[in-house]
Amino acid sequence: MRLKASINVARLLLYYELPFRGHDESESSSNQGYFLEFLRWHGDNHPDVGKVILEKAPQNDTLTFPMIQKDIVNACAKETLKVIIVDLNGDYFGILVDESKDISHKEQMTLVLRYVNKKGEVVERFIGLIHVSDTSACSLKKEIHSLLSDHSLSPSKIHDKLQITLVAIAKKHVEVEDFFYHVTNVLNVVGGSFKRRDLLRHHQAENLKQLLESGEAHTGQGLHQERGFQRPGDTRWGSHFKTLDNFLVIFSSTVHVLGVIEIEGSTSSDKNQAEYLLTKSKHKCLDVCYSHHLRVEIFCAVIDVQLHELNERFDLASSDLLLGMGNLNPVNSFSNFDKGRIVTLAKCYPNEFDDEKLRDLSYQLDTFIIQMRCGNSKFSNFQGVRDLAKALVEANLVETYSLVYLLVKLTLILPVVTTTVERAFSSMKHIKNEVRNSIDDQYLNDCLVCYIECDIFANVSNDVIVDRFQNMKTHRGQL
Repeated sequence: MRLKASINVARLLLYYELPFRGHDESESSSNQGYFLEFLRWHGDNHPDVGKVILEKAPQNDTLTFPMIQKDIVNACAKETLKVIIVDLNGDYFGILVDESKDISHKEQMTLVLRYVNKKGEVVERFIGLIHVSDTSACSLKKEIHSLLSDHSLSPSKIHDKLQITLVAIAKKHVEVEDFFYHVTNVLNVVGGSFKRRDLLRHHQAENLKQLLESGEAHTGQGLHQERGFQRPGDTRWGSHFKTLDNFLVIFSSTVHVLGVIEIEGSTSSDKNQAEYLLTKSKHKCLDVCYSHHLRVEIFCAVIDVQLHELNERFDLASSDLLLGMGNLNPVNSFSNFDKGRIVTLAKCYPNEFDDEKLRDLSYQLDTFIIQMRCGNSKFSNFQGVRDLAKALVEANLVETYSLVYLLVKLTLILPVVTTTVERAFSSMKHIKNEVRNSIDDQYLNDCLVCYIECDIFANVSNDVIVDRFQNMKTHRGQL
């Protein structure tokens, strides 16, 4: 009962991303931290629990020591991951990988599994966060294989990260690299103190007020949200886009703050830096239209380099994959259906489709397309391949068109850009923040697993967590 009470409190804290520890956990403290305070509250409201916890428990078996708390969270995370692996059931899967720095400036890599479950639904599940000191391809691959092997998963084919390629190639252009260098400097100068940030907010508010009064802007839900500073990440193109999007909205206010710093800066260094950045912002090429310079000499030049690089990286097999995926799309009664290209798509998976299975696939496709176009309402109004997978499961046609369904699954698990990885990094920043910046990597990972996969964690029983906890290490007694 004592252990289950601690588990129940841990569940609540993990669900809401709350810290466990307090700054002063002594008996005389009026605020011992969420774990101890909620455990005491739990005991006060459940007399049978209150009789066996905290001061009423044996002094060597209170189950409140920080290491015990971490063991409980680790047991919760492992049982949650176990459910995910069981749901995967040894089937095919893809992986989504990205990296970002945490509040301690440690490079963290997150890994998400993408697979099709028994209902024919595409599922993305977070399975781990790993600290990586080296972000080279070989090091990342080694860490990925290590994490997969921890869960007895065989590594699937890993595709190059498209967004890393785009960012790296774009930054090879001197003017692009120079541009982001100055943007970062502006963000550092203007956001360098709370006083400057308040000045920026005040100017933004004044600008918005004038626009509303003149009728150039309108009120409405979700409109005119306050924009802050978003610094570009090293590898994630989305962060660069968000940086520029925010920068454009607050540009006039940023220039205003730089002007104030140029005149009223506390040091000569601040004044000189603000003057330099203002000069750069006003610089224009006199002999050519600046917009033409940006579009032709920079934008188009970067696009040409990126296209060349992508053509080098993505060979004919990759093109066959993309074309085959399009031909499997069921939209408009399979208007893009092309049997030849779909068979070519299957040839990209030689381990799954040998010559005999390719022949069988060809026969299945003949009857498959006839049945799909027969006018049955079950097979109409599809919005994409996802709908097709679910429809085949619901209609009990998975066995009938086993090879077609296999190809559909392989298509659906191809790595794509999704928000799942970004949500993992967002959660990481909530859990490991400026106040809780000393959280170790394993504890951070365990908290993230339980929080991100909360729908699975909620259905993990206390009994299996207790069993996991008991078997983790030698405790003083069976609890």
